[in-house]
Amino acid sequence: MRISELSSRSGVSVTTIKYYLREGLLPPGRQTAATQAEYDDQHLRRLRLIRALTGVRGLSVSTTREVLDALAEYTGDTHRLLGLALGSIRVGEVPSGDASQAAEVQALVEELHWDVHASAPARTTLAETLASLRALGVPLDWRTLLPYARLAERTAALDLDQLEGLDDPLEAAERALLLTVLLEPALMALRRMAQENESARRHTS
Repeated sequence: MRISELSSRSGVSVTTIKYYLREGLLPPGRQTAATQAEYDDQHLRRLRLIRALTGVRGLSVSTTREVLDALAEYTGDTHRLLGLALGSIRVGEVPSGDASQAAEVQALVEELHWDVHASAPARTTLAETLASLRALGVPLDWRTLLPYARLAERTAALDLDQLEGLDDPLEAAERALLLTVLLEPALMALRRMAQENESARRHTS
């Protein structure tokens, strides 16, 4: 397909596609003339993934390039590919944090028998949240999170069920990213609605 068709099918403007080509985010097409090239479905899938990484995850162009380069190394490893796309595996150095907080998160992971990457940003988020709650006088530790974690396991299984039947790794990465990031507000809204319902059940006659 020509670049105009690639633009039409992807929803990305020709100008932006040319920018991605210059920045090395999108590989060049097959040259058919001095100023013309042909693109295929792999370009379309990669372009959609770029759009998801920059638009949905909000990554910068440079970080998106790093993620795409990392993805290229693991196209045969679906688990690692999804982790990189979703941000559960960090590209680059692992930031250092409070050792005691990290140990508490590790205790939770071990109790659940979860296989979670050492550089997963969620580890840091969880540790910082526990520290903030304690600082505000809420006596909550990792054991309190266990039933919530079990619910999260069930949610994760539903998430991954949505990827069944997708053979192309880039398509799977894009679908996982969109489902995870775009569904999060809906899941939060469902939680709020369930809380309202539970409050009504407990406190109204």
